[in-house]
This record gives sequence, C-alpha cells and structure tokens, in this order.
Amino acid sequence: MTASTASPNVHRLRPGTAQPFAPNHAWDRNFFLLYAGLIWFGILAGFGPEILKHAQGHAKPFPLIVHFHAAAFMGWLALFTGQILLIRTRRWTAHRTLGFAMIGLAAIMAVLGPATALIANHAKIGTPQYDPGFLSIQFTDIVAFLGLAGAAITFRNTAAIHKRLILLSTIYISDAGFGRWIYSLGMTGSDLPSFWGSLYLGPTLLVAGVGAYDLITRRRLHPAYLVGLVWIAAMQVTALSLYFSPAWKAAAGRLVALV
Repeated sequence: MTASTASPNVHRLRPGTAQPFAPNHAWDRNFFLLYAGLIWFGILAGFGPEILKHAQGHAKPFPLIVHFHAAAFMGWLALFTGQILLIRTRRWTAHRTLGFAMIGLAAIMAVLGPATALIANHAKIGTPQYDPGFLSIQFTDIVAFLGLAGAAITFRNTAAIHKRLILLSTIYISDAGFGRWIYSLGMTGSDLPSFWGSLYLGPTLLVAGVGAYDLITRRRLHPAYLVGLVWIAAMQVTALSLYFSPAWKAAAGRLVALV
C-alpha cells in the first residue's frame, strides 16, 4: 500500500502517544554544515598557531608518524564535510560510496592514533613536555571515536541515528584542537575542573548544542543521542580517572619506554 492510497487514519496517533522522531528537518542542512565549520575552527585555532610557532622556531621535526596521523585525522574531517555537502546536493550514491572510504580511514585511524601517541610520548622522554599519563586521554579519544563511528556505520540505513552518531564521533576527536585553543586562552590549571575544561570544554559544548537543537526542532532528544552522551561521559571519566592515577602513570611510563 502506498502513502497515496493508505487510509487517512494510518498515521493518526492515539491520544498520549509520543510524536515519532522526525528523521529530517528543514534546518538540518544548515545545522550540520555549521557544526562542520565549528569543528574546523576548533582544529585550526588549536593546531595552526602551534604549527606556525614550531616552524618559525626551527624546532626538531615531528616524528614521521605524526604527519601520517595528522593527514588521516584531517582527512576524516574533510570527508565528513564532503558528506554533508553531498547530502545538501542530494547526491545519495556518491554519499554512500564516500562512506566506504570513511570506514577504511577509520580503521587506519584506529592503528595510527595509539601508535602516534606512544611514539610522540617516547620522543619527549627527558623533556619538560614528557607526560606518559596523558596516554589515557589519547587512548580513550580513539576508543570513544571508534565506538561512536562504529555505531553510526552499523545504523547507516537509519538516518536519524546515523547522522547524530557520526557527528558525535567527529566532535569527540576535535578535543585536541579545542584543548590547545582553550589552553592558550588561560585555562591552564592542574586541578580536575581546569584540566577537564582545557581538554573537553569545547567538544562538550558542541555535544550539548546537538541536544539543544533536537529539543528545539523535535521537542525531544533522540535515544541515539542519549546513548552517545552516556558513552562520551564514560570515556571522559575513564580518561581523567586514569590520568590522575599514580598506578596508571607508572604503567604508561613503562609502556612508552618499550617503544
């Protein structure tokens, strides 16, 4: 039965029944593009000055793997932005094809992320920047990303779930850029609130904005967003708990020394 021949009562809800969550809204096309722009801003504002300072100071070159890591993660953001533009222009086939490239890139990032963290930390041994405990932040970043992106891929045929989870996954790995930018603004305390703020304030505000948008446009939160929110909170708590654990710092130091 087609929509045109269906009984007019088919879509009528019983009194007290919640309105189905609309998979699309007229504002979605601009909202997701705006978010892509905000994530680009966070990355460029955080890493741009650091890269410029590094080049102008003729500092020791970054390990080669750092460049591969940067290319992969920037490539993800570029593909993410491209996917939004393809949806805006209704190029569904190209969107699905590019999705397979993103799956392959996510697999590469799963290896490059931890490997780069270990090698970069090893290069800092004996310097004031050496902080092996920070591996907890770097490792949970990739775990959080893979969990959200993997779920988004699993539900790729359900638009409302897919696009929220893929957005949350991309927001989460923007913390390195936002963290550098926020740190440069003066949030440099070593206490837990300041440390959390310098790391996660930017992405957390973006995540909260996704929920606020759904409340404005749909009058409720999507269950996938709520599950993603719990996952993000769990990853942040895990990362910070490990970072402030002396046992973890010692174990991380031994792990870095093995590289």
